[in-house]
Amino acid sequence: MENRGLGNVANSLPTGTERYTRRRLLTASAGVGAVSLAGCLESTDVEEAVLGTADDGDDAVTIGVLAPNPESDFIGRSMARGAAVAVEQLNDAGGILGREVELVVGNTAANPLEARREYHRLVLEEGADVTVGVFDSPALVTLMDEIAEQETIHLTTGAATTVASQFVTENYDRYKYHFRVGPTNEIDLGRGIVDFVDGIAADVGWETVAVLAEDYDWADGPWSVLQNDLQETGVDVALEQRYPPATDDFVDRYDEATAAEADVALIATAHTGTEALLDWAYPNRPEPDPRPYPFEFGGIHVPMQLPTYYEQTDGACRYGFCQISATAQSDVGDLTQSFVGEYESTYGETPVYTGYTTYEAVRLFADRAAAVGELETDDLVTALEDASFDGATGTIEFYDRDHEFAHDLVYNEDEALFFQWQERDGEGVQEIVWPEEYATAEYVSPPWT
Repeated sequence: MENRGLGNVANSLPTGTERYTRRRLLTASAGVGAVSLAGCLESTDVEEAVLGTADDGDDAVTIGVLAPNPESDFIGRSMARGAAVAVEQLNDAGGILGREVELVVGNTAANPLEARREYHRLVLEEGADVTVGVFDSPALVTLMDEIAEQETIHLTTGAATTVASQFVTENYDRYKYHFRVGPTNEIDLGRGIVDFVDGIAADVGWETVAVLAEDYDWADGPWSVLQNDLQETGVDVALEQRYPPATDDFVDRYDEATAAEADVALIATAHTGTEALLDWAYPNRPEPDPRPYPFEFGGIHVPMQLPTYYEQTDGACRYGFCQISATAQSDVGDLTQSFVGEYESTYGETPVYTGYTTYEAVRLFADRAAAVGELETDDLVTALEDASFDGATGTIEFYDRDHEFAHDLVYNEDEALFFQWQERDGEGVQEIVWPEEYATAEYVSPPWT
């Protein structure tokens, strides 16, 4: 799931040739600033605190993070900071195999060519023992041959494309170094929507649905699954539409959904999510009294996952629902709440999903290195293939080498979280509403439907 340029918040993450160790922290001052409806946060002051010095000797274990615009993009920033929290925890516990852990960050700029340049720098110049991150699918596909050439493990923590995992399946010996820690791949994202509808539709009164998906490559997987499998849940699919990239007016589509008497609009969106949401919740803006469309709304919606989105949209996202890896309210993994607590206390804000997945990728690598007792790549590949790690988003296990999507995160219906924006004490909260085991609140239908 990727959306290039979701939110811009200034920070001072270590980029270029800077290195991050346990003695070098970044602490945010004053939290997140005001946000516009377009999804861009205003600049925030960030103080860099140097808590001493460290000898970055040759025996350090180097973690390389590939993140989009980590100084100005909420998703990239969460990636780099999530990894930083993991590095701090590991060094406090003695490092990896008794060696100090350091972090180097590469800015992919959401650009495949820049991702390649930064990957080369991290591995060839900075000596990264493992790389984690990569948010956009085109960048990941571009990097697959570089990862193969360097024979260095890469743990993806953002991009959803199945192309990478198909490389592993079709030519295992060359591409075996790639694993996807999260989120689930584009096909399994679609399966998550189907399972959610199957589990909740009867309880909330959904009988007729409209399906919308933006026409970007990443959405091909969810679209195909929804077309093939959604009707098996018993709902009537009254409308199915792929809409053009950069669409900024959804009124005609929502008029069609209303005419079809849809109870809910299921959407797959990363790049066009805010426009889609506002045209549902406040189509008559700027009139003072919103007149939302008479159906419910949600699905795969990347902007809605931002923990600041309620403020960004002035509450327009209330009652919207969304698939997510974890939230500050969730408790799906052994590491979820400890990670959230340390992230918030260090940076004064809550991470988005890429922060959770990047954090647990670093922790997973350390766990597997401890299991093997060394950093020999082939042994680590085998150890990762055998992994069953309880992380910050649930259980991390990988499809085996003969699977259609080799080395992808195994989809687990029982841990596939959906949240809904609800209001508590006047503030927006991402309440987990499904599955029941992890629910922090019941699903609430909008009062106008």
